[in-house]
Amino acid sequence: MVDLIVKKRNGLELNKEELTSIIDGFISGEIPDYQISAFLMAIYFKGMNSLETAILTDLMMRSGDLIDLSAIEGIKVDKHSTGGVGDKTTLVLAPLVAAAGVPVAKMSGRGLGHTGGTLDKMESISGLSVNMTKEQFIDNVKSHNIAVCGQNANLVPADKKLYALRDVTGTVNNISLIASSIMSKKLACGADAIVLDLKVGHGAFMKTLEDAEELAQVMINIGAKMNREVIAVITSMSEPLGYTIGNALEVKEAINTLQGNGPDDLTELCLELGGHMLVLGKVSESHEQAVLKLKELINSGKAFDKFKEFVKAQGGDVNSIEHTEELPTTDHKRIYSSKEEGFLSDLNALDVGLASVKLGAGRETKDSVIDFGAGIRLLKKTGDYIKKGEALAELFSNDESSFKKAEELLDLAYKISEEKPIEKTLILKTMR
Repeated sequence: MVDLIVKKRNGLELNKEELTSIIDGFISGEIPDYQISAFLMAIYFKGMNSLETAILTDLMMRSGDLIDLSAIEGIKVDKHSTGGVGDKTTLVLAPLVAAAGVPVAKMSGRGLGHTGGTLDKMESISGLSVNMTKEQFIDNVKSHNIAVCGQNANLVPADKKLYALRDVTGTVNNISLIASSIMSKKLACGADAIVLDLKVGHGAFMKTLEDAEELAQVMINIGAKMNREVIAVITSMSEPLGYTIGNALEVKEAINTLQGNGPDDLTELCLELGGHMLVLGKVSESHEQAVLKLKELINSGKAFDKFKEFVKAQGGDVNSIEHTEELPTTDHKRIYSSKEEGFLSDLNALDVGLASVKLGAGRETKDSVIDFGAGIRLLKKTGDYIKKGEALAELFSNDESSFKKAEELLDLAYKISEEKPIEKTLILKTMR
């Protein structure tokens, strides 16, 4: 192992046999954490080429269970977002794409830090379960064309162990390690094709378009080497997506979107990503045709019907979907108002996300308990003209003492200026 650390430290390529010995030794416990930490640091500074990255992805993918979706007819297309603030896209996209005839067999994650998790949002619906066996998962997709659940404990264990070390050794932010972590999970879940939503901006992990493009290309290359078609859509996360941040609040906004009354940015993103999923799933010949089909499903009510079918199939209370006032709420509400007049020139998604965590909508640690009703409803977005004292947002929490900390973060998030800002573009680039 020392020789392999030195080899990578010197910037040399590791072959499949060498990388296999490292991952196998790490999983079995034969190679200690401190040597893997040194190896990760060598990768962080010297990088990995596309072949090494593909081999690492394959080894991590095969380190645990593999989900076989071959019993499900059709091309299974998965979507992955690199995480953002107010990103309730899966709640809209999964039933919408399923209603269009593309089977959606999706495993999602929970929120940690300033980014929300799809599973937490789903669990704000009373009775809805995200825990199911592989057999139940596949049966749900066969019967309803859709299932969304949490990852089982033995899915990609190598990635779980590696990520735990990356997190405490300052080696998270490396393109090859990020790409292999994401793609190993997506491929282990059995997807035939993958659409990636790579966020860039304040509230995203990738801060620059150049970094996002590099990550996209690496993941597309991994897909090609594993015989999977991958499309990457780079999207802005400079301000929150939609107007709500918080679990039940985001479920309500997702329902509004499925009913054709959602915010423009969320609707645009879901149509963009969904269009690519329909093309990859071979149910539409072009992206333009696919978008028209998705709009028709929303307008006809079929997309919302599929959402209700999906919720019911996973044990959720459909009544709360039809009457959203029955979703979790909070005892306390606070209006956050502007301290000056002018145009809202910037709304920092990271600070808004952190404010929602302070209110109880997210986790500060893995053991934190989520308050499903807590969160923020934005009343203004970038480009709007604001008067002094005008309401900018509504804050919701069951802990009244949390408002002060949340407001301090919002003071940092909002920037007011005399000049109207240039309109921001949501879809920055598509790569394949």
